[in-house]
Amino acid sequence: MDAVRNLRKLSRAALLRSATRGTLPDAIEHVAQVHRAHHPRADLDALRRAYVLAESSHRGQTRKSGDPYITHPLAVTLILAQLGAETTTLTASLLHDTVEDTEVTLAQVRDGFGDEVAHLVDGVTKLEKVDYGAAAEPETFRKMLVATGSDVRVMSIKLADRLHNMRTLGVMRPEKQARIARVTGDVLIPLAERLGVQALKRELEDLVFAVLHPEDHRRAQHLVREHTARPDPLTAVAASVREVLRAASVEAQVLIRPRHLLSVHRLRHKRGTLGPSDFGRLLLLVEGDADCYAALGELHTCFVPVMSEFKDFIAAPKFNLYQSLHTAFADADGRVAEVLVRTHRMHRVAEAGVIALGDPHRAAGAADTTADAVAAECADAERADPTRPGWLSRLLAWQSQAADPDTFWTELRDELAEDREITVYPAGDAAGGTPALPLPAGASCVDAAYVLHGEAAHRCIGARVNGRLAALSTALRDGDTVQLFLAPPHTPGAHAPAREWLTHARTPAARIAIRQWLAGHPAEPPAPPRPAPSGAPEAPGRPDRPRRRGGPAAEGPSVVTGHPETPVRLARCCTPVPPDAVTGFPVRGGAVTVHRDSCQTVVRMAAAGRRPVAVRWDKRTAGCRVTLLAEAFGRPQLLADLTETIAAQGAAVISAAVEPPCEQRVRHTYTLQLPDAAGLPALMRAMRRVAGVYDVSRAVHRLPAG
Repeated sequence: MDAVRNLRKLSRAALLRSATRGTLPDAIEHVAQVHRAHHPRADLDALRRAYVLAESSHRGQTRKSGDPYITHPLAVTLILAQLGAETTTLTASLLHDTVEDTEVTLAQVRDGFGDEVAHLVDGVTKLEKVDYGAAAEPETFRKMLVATGSDVRVMSIKLADRLHNMRTLGVMRPEKQARIARVTGDVLIPLAERLGVQALKRELEDLVFAVLHPEDHRRAQHLVREHTARPDPLTAVAASVREVLRAASVEAQVLIRPRHLLSVHRLRHKRGTLGPSDFGRLLLLVEGDADCYAALGELHTCFVPVMSEFKDFIAAPKFNLYQSLHTAFADADGRVAEVLVRTHRMHRVAEAGVIALGDPHRAAGAADTTADAVAAECADAERADPTRPGWLSRLLAWQSQAADPDTFWTELRDELAEDREITVYPAGDAAGGTPALPLPAGASCVDAAYVLHGEAAHRCIGARVNGRLAALSTALRDGDTVQLFLAPPHTPGAHAPAREWLTHARTPAARIAIRQWLAGHPAEPPAPPRPAPSGAPEAPGRPDRPRRRGGPAAEGPSVVTGHPETPVRLARCCTPVPPDAVTGFPVRGGAVTVHRDSCQTVVRMAAAGRRPVAVRWDKRTAGCRVTLLAEAFGRPQLLADLTETIAAQGAAVISAAVEPPCEQRVRHTYTLQLPDAAGLPALMRAMRRVAGVYDVSRAVHRLPAG
């Protein structure tokens, strides 16, 4: 009996070995041919074994259309193969529904195909409605996006899966078709755009367009049918372009690229009517980057360029890896043609996006197939690892704070609705750790604060943009440098983001953090004013324009001119103090008014022919009076903290004025009596250290011209 059992084991092993090394099943032969066109050296053994497991596990299952279920994973795999996906992605796509819909476990997938395939399959496996109820869909997307954060191929499989489902959506009830189409339009199409998979995006857009806007879709179809029934004027234009480039020895493939239906619909709404040349664009494919500009130069030289249509996405690629030159021209017959100019490599990436980059975990040096060579070139130009573009890093950061599924779902849709991205550069303390900060277009200083500092951004009290003071509501532009000011952690009122910040926040990270703080801190009545410190002025009487005035003015240090009996006054416009360089001018009554040499009044009086008199400081007098201007970001208790600091430095407040706040900025003017002029620098340094104060300077009162 033992011999019989051993013979049976050997027979089964032999059968398994022959199956492993045998020919591919007919069902995946076409997939294999398409795959080999992109990856000639690919080992298809894993692909064959994945099909065998998927077919056997889905056997007996059918789709709502009545087709065998295995047709779905096969179709998804073919879509990815056509886009050039590598073997691991195709293997996972064949198995992507096995764990969700059959008895196959994730552990079995891992044992048979390795950790990478198991991770990809797990990433696209839906969560059970039995366990999650109404939260199943948003939580499934959350799980999928987190998995995408470590391997972007998860999203590639999901996009191909949704495309095939949208192609076969007609068997569903109309209300379910509409629900699936809305989610596709709100979430998956923006994800396809951000990952640069334009080929999938265009078809998904047309399918969603047909479901949600059937009348507009039929009208666009009618326009395209009418156009195709007539000769296409772009055919003659393309021939002219070929002649021009041939004469200039620029090798290029010139193609006519038809617009998809949604693009036709949008252009019709934009222009009102469509001309015969508006149903497509010319696509020029060349070998190298220099050839792109050479072709562009010939087009602009031999035809009449429409310069408003020119965009250079080669020198400045889009955040989704897209590169091309866009232009338009009119030929001798007045026909206007839009043109895209790109290399063959750029075209592949423009169509397939991150799918063209292959395995994100493979080193560029190991690349040896066509698709991997493309990945290596893209890595040189953009990044070695495509799994963490800026928008995805932001998304992964804020999603962990959105515990509520509805909040996550709403913020995800809002985040994905932003279809452009900018890069700003932190200055100051944050610059060392974050050399560049990607943000959605339209993001403000508030957004930058929360992306950089997290919840510590509650203490943000102001910003400088490109070196200039700016309100927190300021919208940032691509290439801006931003410096953010945070109050010290224990400053009273420092942990209080303003409710109006929500109107300036464009990122979910900022909105979620602000809402959470506001929810935990309901509005409270303003705290009573702190008692003024000894030597400080009384509290202001009017909250809208507080002004403080002290008692009688104390005299400043004496100055002599060689005539000790001459009365001397210190000018209020520049409040000179020792050891300032000073100049005196005689005034009515025989007195002399003393100004700092840098005061504009000195220039004006000299220009008017007024003769200065020599003055110097009396070394026997140490005290002085000075006017200081403190510029700060408004916050509670700022005035009290400043006057307390002034008193601590031994200065007496003669008068003080506070201007009304403007864009969260306030200006305080203090006239102070110091016991010793030598203490002025230390006083100004101490005032600058008060939270919110960004500058303290000697006041200069500008006089009207004339």
